[in-house]
Amino acid sequence: MAGAASPSVSAATAGRTLNLVLATSASVVCFWAWNSVATLGSFYTQNLQLNPATTGVLVAMPVFVGSLGRIVVGTLTDRYGGRAMFTFVLLATILPILLVAIGGTLSSFAVVLGAGLLLGVAGTVFAVGIPFVSAWYEPSRRGFATGVFGAGMGGTALAAFLNPRLVNWIGYFQTHVLIAGLLAVMAALIWFLMKESPGWTRNDDPVLPKLIDAARTPVTWKMCFLYAVVFGGFVSFATYLPTYLRDVYSFDPAGAGARTAGFALAAVLARPVGGVLADKVGPKPVVVTSLAGVAVLAWVVNLQPDGEVPAGLTFVAMAAALGLGAGGVFAWVGVLAPPGKVGSISGVVSAAGGLGGYFPPLVMGATYDAATHSYSIGLLLLVVTALVALAFTVFAVQGRTKAKAVPV
Repeated sequence: MAGAASPSVSAATAGRTLNLVLATSASVVCFWAWNSVATLGSFYTQNLQLNPATTGVLVAMPVFVGSLGRIVVGTLTDRYGGRAMFTFVLLATILPILLVAIGGTLSSFAVVLGAGLLLGVAGTVFAVGIPFVSAWYEPSRRGFATGVFGAGMGGTALAAFLNPRLVNWIGYFQTHVLIAGLLAVMAALIWFLMKESPGWTRNDDPVLPKLIDAARTPVTWKMCFLYAVVFGGFVSFATYLPTYLRDVYSFDPAGAGARTAGFALAAVLARPVGGVLADKVGPKPVVVTSLAGVAVLAWVVNLQPDGEVPAGLTFVAMAAALGLGAGGVFAWVGVLAPPGKVGSISGVVSAAGGLGGYFPPLVMGATYDAATHSYSIGLLLLVVTALVALAFTVFAVQGRTKAKAVPV
């Protein structure tokens, strides 16, 4: 017999939209800070006199630390909740962003590199948001929720578009002070406005056993591999694309930044679409479509399409394919991870995604052919990786018609 909604259900319905918006906004600001070094790669190359390989190390450093940090932060989110951990990550990012400002002003590679290492804390925000928003939504809508939260990687687009322009308008040091101020404001909003889901319960189990338990879950490693390809592909393109566009298409920093912003925006818009489609038709068809698209488009990028429109459309399509796959993979995670383990499992999976984005910039920098302005080796490796992941998804990962909660 139908009755009135329970108080807990009513509270969840009333509060989840606000909390999803707050979580996504926090992610936007953190991604902006996390990509601040990468989006000014040309600035550092010129002012610190770096070669392509060294630039690759510099722009990849925040990605590396942010990836590993997600494992611990995801588990801590199960214990302390999203409100406390969002606030911590935002505040902890302020000092590194100011150190980046000081290092760049002093033209010190060592200081910028060390600050980039600490700046990795901003990248852990993803492992906070996935368990937080998953707790607010029923399993059948977690693809939507994680997809919308994942759109917080739009901070990458803001960083790519605004950072080079802000450096020209207000100066290098002042640009980083502005980002630090946004982090502080966002931390205050989170602390005073955010609330945990009524259904969330604190998990005080020791951290190490929880990580071991997550590592023993077969689905964790399957999702790790797939997320390393799709989200790692997005991160590596977003961090290295300004350098790629400068070397291959001779764009200045502002022009390369604007086009990188377009790439990131396409991925941002496609990610929630991937989550919603995963809710409706199941994650597997979404991920299969994504990986097939990535393989084909990476080959086309390798051909260096000539002209603004053909090249631009190719990169936008690549971004959309990667964003679609990222939404599909994490819809799988949100459905398969049982209550109390979402944080630890999503932390491991999101760490794999970040690590997937760490190595390609190093490979791109190391294999760049300056004589022909070509990154063919790195791009062909992406084609092969996408095809392997496609075959793995088709033959090794069990799909289902629609997303539904099942025990892992």
